[in-house]
Amino acid sequence: MSEQIRIVVAGSERQVGAGTTAAELFADAPAVIAARVGGTLVDLARVLADGDDVEPVAIDSRDGRDILRHSTAHVMAQAVQELYPEAKLGIGPPVENGFYYDFDVAEPFTPDDLKSVEKRMQQIVKERQSFVRRPVSDDEARAELAGEPYKLELIGLKSEQAAATLEGASAEVGAGELTIYDNVKPDGELAWKDLCRGPHLPTTRNIPAFKLMRVAAAYWRGSEKNPQLQRIYGTAWESRDALKQYLERLAEAERRDHRKLGRELDLFSFPDELGSGLPVFHPKGGVIKREMEDYVRRRHLEEGFQYVGTPHISKQGLFETSGHLPYYADGMFPPMELEGSSYYLKAMNCPMHNLIFRSRGRSYRELPLRLFEFGSVYRYEKSGVVHGLTRVRGMTQDDSHSYVTQEQAADEITHLLNFVLGLLKDFGLDDYYLELSTRDPESDKFIGTDEQWETATRILEEVGTASGLELVPDPGGAAYYGPKISVQTRDAIGRSWQMSTIQLDFNQPARFELEYQAADGSRQQPVMIHSAKFGSIERFIGVLVEHYAGAFPPWLAPVQAVGIPIADEHVPYLEAVAAKLREKGIRVEVDDSDDRMQKKIRNAQKQKIPFMLIAGDDDVAKDAVSFRYRDGRQKNGVPVDDAVAEIADAVARRIQV
Repeated sequence: MSEQIRIVVAGSERQVGAGTTAAELFADAPAVIAARVGGTLVDLARVLADGDDVEPVAIDSRDGRDILRHSTAHVMAQAVQELYPEAKLGIGPPVENGFYYDFDVAEPFTPDDLKSVEKRMQQIVKERQSFVRRPVSDDEARAELAGEPYKLELIGLKSEQAAATLEGASAEVGAGELTIYDNVKPDGELAWKDLCRGPHLPTTRNIPAFKLMRVAAAYWRGSEKNPQLQRIYGTAWESRDALKQYLERLAEAERRDHRKLGRELDLFSFPDELGSGLPVFHPKGGVIKREMEDYVRRRHLEEGFQYVGTPHISKQGLFETSGHLPYYADGMFPPMELEGSSYYLKAMNCPMHNLIFRSRGRSYRELPLRLFEFGSVYRYEKSGVVHGLTRVRGMTQDDSHSYVTQEQAADEITHLLNFVLGLLKDFGLDDYYLELSTRDPESDKFIGTDEQWETATRILEEVGTASGLELVPDPGGAAYYGPKISVQTRDAIGRSWQMSTIQLDFNQPARFELEYQAADGSRQQPVMIHSAKFGSIERFIGVLVEHYAGAFPPWLAPVQAVGIPIADEHVPYLEAVAAKLREKGIRVEVDDSDDRMQKKIRNAQKQKIPFMLIAGDDDVAKDAVSFRYRDGRQKNGVPVDDAVAEIADAVARRIQV
């Protein structure tokens, strides 16, 4: 009888033979493509040891999809180097919904090149090549990869520094030993190899469905000073149906693209003369922006906030005191030299709000003290990530800061979270979960004591749990000064967007020496809570455009109703109807153009106007209108007062039509 070992599998203790692999353990579960042993993801080829705690990793889980996609990236890189032997390898990590790999090639890839690569990938998948892990020393890795200059650079960056200096590098090197993964044919012949931490699928045959999507240029390590590489993006899924559904979602997302709809609906634009990431709002887009500002200003006042205003620039010393320099220097525009001082465009409002708190003595009776402003901030986003309204360089934040006693912190965060969730519901975003971002104890980018971080994290976690919403961990995602809860909202087609954030901060009050007089006469330091309800107004508008596909609910629509006359002689009648609507605060127009009635209706539908009021002789005679909705439904002979009341009610209740 072979030696037996005890392991724990998905919470249950089992006995298996010594030398059993994870693959043998889950042999009857074809969807399992990797395992988690002691919390660490491993290949199914891992030999299990006595006492191991083993969890299966299914291909349709989050980790399983990452492993699938990273394995597919290897197959793509193998195909590229077989077809273009001169290609040098960059990195190839999994990303949300897919993967990419960077290549240094003499000529950019063409669409026909992608077709050739995809065809070769399909052949490699059918060959059932195995992914075989092999530990190597640094010197062995350098010898084997001598012809790959970017891999040699990664070996030189070995340790966690690699992940910090190059997004995606953690898939290849880290603090532990180096490993190479060999792609091995069924007959034992080595087909290809790559520096990689793994884990991977057992074989290429475990890749059910994939597609190459596009090519983009990408600078090595994200710096314009480095060579420009060719990045091929692809996607891989656990089934053909899952791939088909994803491609359908992409097509729908393209139809909803806020940049396209922004042009078609004349909402906003991005003039080259202003610079990348600096949008301007046209009159119709300005209506949406103003409605949002009016709404959130009123809501802040109702929730006990006081409105303040701060300048767009500040001397350098302010951001040194707050800690944003040097921690956030790369995200700020370069300084301006004026009158012997360096001035920065502000990238955040909190340091200036701290100055307002510090401007005079404060008593515990004033706390919570809640300050709020529409703060214009400027962030130097890299050109490669600037994207319409959802990633800009100039933005307006509905930024607020609550100053509280430590005992008040939990109640204030609960208050802020309820505020946020109510706001999102009013804008039609009611499918969400929470994400708790904490610090990475191994990183030196975070300031403050362990005790402060533990206390702040515990408070946020307790409030998030008490909300009843799903609370997802985000290790290492905190701001340098404190942990945060963010509300992740799913839009109409299921995409997740980070919207509102709430951050707990013990550090800035200490750096600014903020104090209040406690009930016993002692001087105490307040706790500072950062919160942004929209986040940035620009980004929120971009998300709303795509969520509603441009068909805003009436209260947000730039034009809420349009009068459409059957003939010119009906224009005065509709102008009188429009006057009644304007008395109710409704944004209404009358189309008195020379177009035929049917074209006027089509124009209104293209502009996604919620209500169309059509009038002809019969309507005039009955003091009525034909009521046509955006979706094509129509009610004839509706009394004018009833039509006005229905539109006003829809606007007041913020409902969609």
